Amino acid sequence: MAVKLDILSDPICPWCYIGKTQLDRALAERPDHPFVIEWHPFQLNPDMPREGRDRREYLTEKFGDRADAAYAQITEHAKSLGIEADFSKIERTPNTLDAHRMIHWAGIEGKQGPMVDALFRANFVEGRDIGQHDVLADLADSIGMDASVILKLLRSDADEQMIRERDSHSREMGVNAVPTFIVAQRHAVPGAQTPEVWLKVIDEIAGMEDPEA
Repeated sequence: MAVKLDILSDPICPWCYIGKTQLDRALAERPDHPFVIEWHPFQLNPDMPREGRDRREYLTEKFGDRADAAYAQITEHAKSLGIEADFSKIERTPNTLDAHRMIHWAGIEGKQGPMVDALFRANFVEGRDIGQHDVLADLADSIGMDASVILKLLRSDADEQMIRERDSHSREMGVNAVPTFIVAQRHAVPGAQTPEVWLKVIDEIAGMEDPEA
């Protein structure tokens, strides 16, 4: 029996990147897992200018003197888990509305997971500005989507309002931080969980389906 796993996330959220990597590790250990995964938009910075902002300036304004310490802690945590990340390469904090449109369009083609991976890697490993249309089109091409079609869509306002409405709906439902995982449309699992937590969830679901359990 398939079980829906809805994931609310933002491509510039480091805990979302860590959370997906941890989930993927669990799924690799349980290749017969029941999850049907869908990614949903949640902008950490919905009021960010469309062109983005200088990252250092933005972080200083948001966190003050705590910015370096906070990200050093995240860097060490990712490193301890064997997750590749280099925050020093990130020069701008982008508006992620277009990145969320990309995830939506990739979903139509059955490529949401690869697109989310590509966005995370571009931002956290390569330091690319995922608010730029040429970068997004290049990522689309890298997963087998038509870059020329994507560029035309990005230059329009296609699906912008829909993304904003889905983001607002999540906030109205009480979501105020990401990642948030919703299992079977009933159980919310907040934060970047360990593979062990996900293995337990998967095994519990399997046990519920087993008539001899």
